[in-house]
Amino acid sequence: MNYRIVTSADIPRMQVVRHLVKENILSDPALVTDAQVGDYITQRGKGWVCEVNSVIVGFAIADLQGHSIWALFLQPEFEGQGIGRKLHQLMLDWYFTQSTQTLWLTTSPNTRAERFYRKAGWKDCGYQKREIRFEMTHSNWKANRIVC
Repeated sequence: MNYRIVTSADIPRMQVVRHLVKENILSDPALVTDAQVGDYITQRGKGWVCEVNSVIVGFAIADLQGHSIWALFLQPEFEGQGIGRKLHQLMLDWYFTQSTQTLWLTTSPNTRAERFYRKAGWKDCGYQKREIRFEMTHSNWKANRIVC
């Protein structure tokens, strides 16, 4: 497995991964455009991909401007292999070297993602629309960080 920073050339393959997920499915795939992804990885924040045999199988994007996790997605057949955990760690390590602001995200309830974020130390802050809002403070990140 190879982990690296996202480039604009990765966006089409990232979109494929995003549309293959079994949870947190977009109601309309056109809602997340290539231009929007490009803005998040070049202007608003930073992203990482995981490649297996030179094929992108997962990606993560942190939004430094909005202090949020904008994306963390894996192809379903690559779940449970530690890829999401590594992408999560890369993203949070980068974010908290840039800012000490509390980071937030939302995800659908009763999903693998919800369980993943709880296990990773995110604090449940109730519902935002129909999704659970989680937050991670700088101090909580330091306390839960796994050093490899």
